[in-house]
Amino acid sequence: MEKVKIIKERLETAQSCQKSYSDVRRRDLEFKEDDWVFLKVSPMKGIMRFGKKGKLSPRYVRLYRMIQRIGQVAYKLELPPELSLVHPVFHVSMLKRVVGYPSSIMPVETIEVNEELSYEEVPVAILDRQVPKLRNKEIASVKVLWQNRQVEEATWEAEDEMKKKCPHLFE
Repeated sequence: MEKVKIIKERLETAQSCQKSYSDVRRRDLEFKEDDWVFLKVSPMKGIMRFGKKGKLSPRYVRLYRMIQRIGQVAYKLELPPELSLVHPVFHVSMLKRVVGYPSSIMPVETIEVNEELSYEEVPVAILDRQVPKLRNKEIASVKVLWQNRQVEEATWEAEDEMKKKCPHLFE
């Protein structure tokens, strides 16, 4: 019995240590009705993510109004008709508070989001071309303007990859 007591005490201390580590990283978010929030959506795997990976890829897209709080960590959003197949209740981790007034945020053209809350970025035009010289080779790059993005957010992509994916841009 003494060994069982020792094991239980050690388990409790280990659990309390892990809880203190997780509590430091946890952020408590609460929203009220009629608050505006950004919804987290991720691009599909295998599709070019504005030419950026990891930390630089977009995280939150579109602005939605909060309708109702359901439980402690779930919220119901007012979704547009094109997202009628998506369940309107989301966990607090998928939401981000809007800082400022929703009227001051520039409207984004319609982004087609599918049932898995992902979307596909489409290249619109090629803005520039460059061929940087390395020691032994030259790599051709093109500056690509993406749909639903401004000119400042255009990215440099490898020319041969873009020719394979979007040959219509080079005609």
